[in-house]
Amino acid sequence: MAETLQELARLASGCTRCPLAQTRTQVVFSRGNADADLVFIGEAPGADEDAQGQPFVGRSGQLLDKLVAEEIGLDRDAFYVMNTIKCRPPGNRDPKPEELTACSPWFDQQLELLRPKVIVTLGNFATKRLLATTDGITKLRGRAYPFRGATLIPTFHPAAVLRGGGVPMAQMRADLVRAKEVLFSSEGVEALV
Repeated sequence: MAETLQELARLASGCTRCPLAQTRTQVVFSRGNADADLVFIGEAPGADEDAQGQPFVGRSGQLLDKLVAEEIGLDRDAFYVMNTIKCRPPGNRDPKPEELTACSPWFDQQLELLRPKVIVTLGNFATKRLLATTDGITKLRGRAYPFRGATLIPTFHPAAVLRGGGVPMAQMRADLVRAKEVLFSSEGVEALV
C-alpha cells in the first residue's frame, strides 16, 4: 500500500490490470489540491483528459470550475478532482465491471489517503458506484449521504448540464450550495438533516 498520493500516482501510472492500459495515452490520476476537504469524483477520463493527463480539463471541466467558483467560492487549485477509473474507455463508453474492479484498489487507496470532508459525485455512474445503488442521479441528487467518514453529495455531470440547459444547471448549482454548507459547517451531514 502506498503511503502518499504521489507514490500511489507513480504506481498507478504503470498499471496494466485491465485492457484499457493498451488503448490509453496515459493514466489520468487527479488534479487539484490533495489537502482539500472537497473532492469531486467523475466517471472516467475523456479524450482531452487522456491527452493532458488530468481529469475534467475540457468543456465539462471548465463548467465545473466556473460553478465551483461561483457557488462555493473556490478556484480550481483549492479542491481535488478524480474519476472512478484512471484510463479512458474507447469512444468514451461507460467503464465495464471488470475495468472498475481492476481500478478499485487505486480508487479506494486514493480516497483513503485524501480523507475529504465532502465528496461530490458527478453524474449517474460515479454516484451509483459510490452509493452502491441502481437508483439514478435524478432520484439521488438533492440530498446528502454519509460516506466513509465524509458527506457525499450527488449532482449531475457537467456534460449533462451542458446538454440539458437551465433546469439541470439550477439543480447543479443548488447541489454545490449544499456542498458548501457542509464544507463550511462543523457538523458535516448532520447539518443538512
